[in-house]
Amino acid sequence: MKKKKERHIAVFKGKEIRKVIHNEEWWFSVVDVCGALTDSIDSGSYWRKLKQRLVEEGSEVVTFCHGLKLMASDGKKYETDCANTEGMFRIIQSIPSPKAEPFKRWLAKIGYERIQEIEDPELATKRTRALYKAKRYSDDWIEKRMRSIAIRDELTDEWNKRGVKEKREYAILTAEISKAAFGMTPTEYKKHKGLKRENLRDHMTDLELIFSMLGEASTSEITRNKNPKGFHENKMKAGRWQVRREKTLKDGAGKKLHLKKII
Repeated sequence: MKKKKERHIAVFKGKEIRKVIHNEEWWFSVVDVCGALTDSIDSGSYWRKLKQRLVEEGSEVVTFCHGLKLMASDGKKYETDCANTEGMFRIIQSIPSPKAEPFKRWLAKIGYERIQEIEDPELATKRTRALYKAKRYSDDWIEKRMRSIAIRDELTDEWNKRGVKEKREYAILTAEISKAAFGMTPTEYKKHKGLKRENLRDHMTDLELIFSMLGEASTSEITRNKNPKGFHENKMKAGRWQVRREKTLKDGAGKKLHLKKII
């Protein structure tokens, strides 16, 4: 089975901490953790100084860090020092903070939940549903969003089987589908909606989710039927499902809908 790197944001006492699944476990941004524990204005500088001190002292703590690409506030991905639960416990011991013990308990809970999700994948789906429910999304929207996640996973599995491996390649293929559906790449669409670090699909309407699902489900079908190999052949097929912004549709009442006006 392909190991996917899912990106998420966790929150500890109002502070956002970026986390990513790597080798089937959560890895956390060390800079974000430093910021959460110290309330430092420049958590990046705090971590650099701490890291330098630990190296000078001969500590092996920094060896628990691994550079993983995470989304920054400017919407771009940068390689960031991350550590898994064990590594974070060791790093926390070097940070004097009254929040250290509560954070350790919080970290252990996050790690335990991930173990549960590996043993029972349905738990991840249930937690995602509960999260959307807590954010006051409608039941109908949640059903569409969950279905869109499943369809997206099916598509990336098809691409993976055919030699698409790099994150950049997935982004380019996704952009082709998005341009066919909305006339914009995901980056352009986020700018259109005034979004920065937020998840684009979490800010889509029901109809936008439907078009996203249509594009990705159709591309999956085309991929299975045509069996393109490698990135370049898949790029030729992505976006070929021919739903264009100018295409006129009809809603249930027979009223004409123009996608370019909807977005």
